[in-house]
Amino acid sequence: MTPGGVLAGVDGCKTGWIAIHREPDAAPSVSVFPSFQALLDALPGATIAVDMPIGLPDFSGRGGRGPEALVRPLLGARQSSVFAIPSRAALYADTSDFTTVEAWYAAHRRASAVAFATSDPPRGVSIQAFGIFAKIREIDAVLIARPDLRGRIFESHPEVAFCRLNGGKAMTLPKKIKGAVNPAGMEERKALLCRHGYEKSFLDRPPPRCAASVDFLDAAAMMLIAGRIVSGEARPSPDPPLIDRFGIQVAIWA
Repeated sequence: MTPGGVLAGVDGCKTGWIAIHREPDAAPSVSVFPSFQALLDALPGATIAVDMPIGLPDFSGRGGRGPEALVRPLLGARQSSVFAIPSRAALYADTSDFTTVEAWYAAHRRASAVAFATSDPPRGVSIQAFGIFAKIREIDAVLIARPDLRGRIFESHPEVAFCRLNGGKAMTLPKKIKGAVNPAGMEERKALLCRHGYEKSFLDRPPPRCAASVDFLDAAAMMLIAGRIVSGEARPSPDPPLIDRFGIQVAIWA
């Protein structure tokens, strides 16, 4: 693994954010944080690769913001894991805390209507994308308020990460089949992560109670990407990155 400062790989989870992080020359650790700000407070100065879209367009073109369309062809059968992110206006169309399922679906319909009006070709919002809107806004708010953090918080994507770590070849097996964890797909990824320095015993440990095993493994891959960013091995898609109207980079790093 790459020496240097603190590295952190981060993914969203049910109760907040799961991070696999390590100090230089130390074994990795796993932590769960209730908010992205809490994570930043606990890991000051860390280089962070996070599985969450960063940088939002005012208008969404074919395939999403731009990075999504570039990385999908790399992934073969895994490309459906990269879904399009709509406009900033759609992301912020409804920022309520939803207390009922009906309210959640109503907010989804409102966001879809705004997304439809701010995209070409016009399209709404997938349920999967809408489910992470609150987390996207969390990072967005931090990076708008703290431009100094933009040089150490980078968007990545687990399947793109696994592909790059695997010499440019996409994983052959899915992590999930019909919503259930696929043990063979998980083992394929664990074997790859072990080739990049992880101990199998660390990857086999049960994830924290509030995080899924897939979240844990994805965060482990993200930490390797953070190391690649520090060492200069990682590349953005697109290269150079796009820039949103707040000056935030729009790119998937791996």
